[in-house]
Amino acid sequence: MKICIILGTRPEIIKMSPIIREFQRRHLDFFILHTNQHYSRNLDKIFFEELNLPLPKYNLNVGSGTHGEETGKMLIGIERVLIEENPDIVLTQGDTNTGLAGALASAKLHIKTGHIEAGLRSYFREMPEEINRILIDHCSDFLFAPTKKAKEILINEGIPKDKIFITGNTAVSYTHLRAHETPEHLVCRLLLEKKK
Repeated sequence: MKICIILGTRPEIIKMSPIIREFQRRHLDFFILHTNQHYSRNLDKIFFEELNLPLPKYNLNVGSGTHGEETGKMLIGIERVLIEENPDIVLTQGDTNTGLAGALASAKLHIKTGHIEAGLRSYFREMPEEINRILIDHCSDFLFAPTKKAKEILINEGIPKDKIFITGNTAVSYTHLRAHETPEHLVCRLLLEKKK
């Protein structure tokens, strides 16, 4: 099984890092497609280095623009990569334009789609991210909800129970540590002293 991980923002890199590490540990066949929605090279590349993650196989270098411009450019680029790579499943995370473009492209190509952080709602439609969350959830095949409440929200929106999995939230894990570091290593590396 070939897996495509689509990300494009710094929070997505951080929140996907435990999943990427688990895929590496299990020697799964996966690749990373980075839209570069957050496009500062210094702030972007450093996250891959600090979190000890493999660099993306594809980088779309989309950058900023209006929601339509960003999502449109991403949709075109993601579709091309998915046609070329033909993965079995695409994973997206959160509520970004990157997540929306990834979910739309994979759904339209009939590639199974998994949404990490599914079912979160603010109920404030003025927020573009709220629109993204709803659309991503409703075109995904596997919805990885962080809480029971998120699962209930999805069920109330008509999503079948067998598509929803309560997984917890990857942001609450050890993502701030390098793969080989313990908290003690981190304290030493940051030159911190006890009780200071």
